[in-house]
Amino acid sequence: MPAVFMGHGSPMLALEESDRTRALTRLGERIVERHGRPKAALMVSAHWFTPGWLVQTEEEPEQVYDMYGFPQELYDFKYPVKGSPELGRRVLGLAGEGFAVEEDVERSWGIDHGAWTTLCHLFPKADVPVVQLSVSRAAGLAASYEAGRRLAALRDEGYLLLASGNVVHNLYRVNWGMPEEGYDWARRFDGAVRDLVLSRDDERLLHADELADYKRAAPTPEHFLPLEYVLGATEGEVPEVLNDVCDLGAVSMTSYAFGV
Repeated sequence: MPAVFMGHGSPMLALEESDRTRALTRLGERIVERHGRPKAALMVSAHWFTPGWLVQTEEEPEQVYDMYGFPQELYDFKYPVKGSPELGRRVLGLAGEGFAVEEDVERSWGIDHGAWTTLCHLFPKADVPVVQLSVSRAAGLAASYEAGRRLAALRDEGYLLLASGNVVHNLYRVNWGMPEEGYDWARRFDGAVRDLVLSRDDERLLHADELADYKRAAPTPEHFLPLEYVLGATEGEVPEVLNDVCDLGAVSMTSYAFGV
């Protein structure tokens, strides 16, 4: 099964019909055409940022509306996806030294907007079960990459590996007057990362925090880290680039699909 890093922008993406959303829909169709429908999808979401790794095992995860100040239409939007206890338990079975995953026994989270705003276009019928894995605050770039290496086994077992985040994500610098545009520094950093991903210079990507503009592009790490999980799960593979644009000045929509 493929592994995909999906850039997500404003939560309004869920209600949008555009070249960006059509690219996601076509990607979902291509995955099914080539590989068959995934047994389930493991989603590493930037919006579940926890002290350590947590994974869901419930059959019916809650849809989480973890955003504020948007039109009521967005809060009325439903993506009634099922969970997969089997996949959740499999992730727990992959835990080990350096990847200490625990079950979210308190059901403290669900399927958040970093996931459902993209999934609703990727699989609009909500017919692929989804399990979320949190992004660990304790894991930096290298440890997140190693976690992805452990998760790579899932791809051979019929599971789709997804990660939702942004190469550039600086909400302090968002400009609503710049739809599908980026500041010079945002486009520069996004391009530098794209070049490294396409050349599979994983060593430099493990030290992406040393790149120029990193501190402006990722003032907090949670949106960049999901990319490392996908890189770790796809060692040596060269991806297809999707939605290669910046949005709102300081957010990158650039997405990478491996094995499609």
